[in-house]
Amino acid sequence: MTKDKGQTMQSQDSFTQVTFHYINGETESFDIPVTPEAFSEQLADFLSQPWLILHLFDQTVIILTSQIVKVEVAPQIPQLQGEGVLSDCQRVTALSRGAKV
Repeated sequence: MTKDKGQTMQSQDSFTQVTFHYINGETESFDIPVTPEAFSEQLADFLSQPWLILHLFDQTVIILTSQIVKVEVAPQIPQLQGEGVLSDCQRVTALSRGAKV
């Protein structure tokens, strides 16, 4: 734990940033107070639940997992290995949205 402007803050390494992309095109990101390694161990469990419940400092967010189409995690979690996992990939274009021509 480090002090920052009088507040107790956890080390950046103990947080995982997760961005949820929903069916309707909206996205939202959260800093979750768990290491990427611990998050990777729980990821399949989280996504198999019908609801994710995130307690924030001022509110609780409940996410219907059937509405999630993509999850982005930073920093990367190389512990995820096996069938269906591709390593050393590079993004060539950003995801784009817009009117179809």
